[in-house]
Amino acid sequence: MSNILDKAKSIEDYIINFRRDLHENPEISGQEFKTQEKIMKELDKLGIPYKKAGNTSLIATLKGGKSGKTIALRGDIDALPIKEESDVEFKSKTPGIMHACGHDAHASMLLGAARILSEMKEEIPGEIRFFFQEGEETFTGAKKIIEAGGMDGVDACFGMHGMRELETGYVNIQSGYRMAGCDTIYIKFEGVSGHGSMPHLAKDTIHPACVFVTDLQGMVTKNIDSQEPIVISVGKFIGGTKANIVSKYTEIEISMRYFNPEVRKIAHEGIKRHAKAIADAYEIKVDIRIEESAISLYNDEELAAIADNSVTKVFGEGKNINLPRYMGSEDMPYYFQHAKGLYAFMGYKNLEKESIYFPHHEKFKIDEDYMKYGTALHVQFALDFLNQ
Repeated sequence: MSNILDKAKSIEDYIINFRRDLHENPEISGQEFKTQEKIMKELDKLGIPYKKAGNTSLIATLKGGKSGKTIALRGDIDALPIKEESDVEFKSKTPGIMHACGHDAHASMLLGAARILSEMKEEIPGEIRFFFQEGEETFTGAKKIIEAGGMDGVDACFGMHGMRELETGYVNIQSGYRMAGCDTIYIKFEGVSGHGSMPHLAKDTIHPACVFVTDLQGMVTKNIDSQEPIVISVGKFIGGTKANIVSKYTEIEISMRYFNPEVRKIAHEGIKRHAKAIADAYEIKVDIRIEESAISLYNDEELAAIADNSVTKVFGEGKNINLPRYMGSEDMPYYFQHAKGLYAFMGYKNLEKESIYFPHHEKFKIDEDYMKYGTALHVQFALDFLNQ
């Protein structure tokens, strides 16, 4: 079998050109209809069958020439509501929408992998599924692919994301928790309105809500093991209508990020208990609603070991670099609830090309040289897993 990176290099122009077309024509989460059409057209050329899922997702299936296990490879396709301020020639043509997270590259690398693997079809022992996934930014796309049966019979799944912490030619794959889960918590205090000159005849909610926010971090430090990372941020606080009116309602929105599900449970219980205790103390009501955005991402130990070998084959020795865990979130771990999974961080940093910005920045720009490595890693890891 010839070198997989050489195969990726041989179609590098194809991968880059497809990515640039997507970059010029970005579409936001759940509305990636033209993106879907472009990918379907390429899959048709490759003779890879597929089915639609959700609004704009695709599940493509490549059956190998021999029986075996099934692996799923995932690439997200949605852009962000950001006005592009980069200096690339292929800037977004859609006002206010930009591929500022690199999903155009993710989709193109996966398509490149599908092209390489389709040419090796008879050598493949098992089945490879390609998930071109909508709505990662809204944490909705993975669930839609799962609902459409995408993970039925899958033994392992693999995905990746470009990151600026690593220079092009380097990658991070580690076992254990790698990305945080995220919840949004909505707290609404309800009291009794009244005149500001006689607050004793009313039931104010602003002061109790302030007490709640001030004490929130103390709830974390006194209830949660200091060895377990958790971040609780109050991002929204709205109360009152006028200076001389005692506020009947005060609403708070909290973002909470965690790794360990048990820590999440303790924090939820503590926040509820804390809010209700303060409401009781000030003789007001409180409503607490917790909305799950994403769950924490945990890389399987066995898959990480296989991938470490795959990295050496593609990148060379010493290119798998350890990184701290990210407190950011992804919807990839929903796949991991149905099969063991692995997620890689790919380096795109290049100072000379000014590929230095973190995702979601208006000047976000990748080093396109990294895409041949991502394409090759998809292929190499899939083959290494199926040949185990």
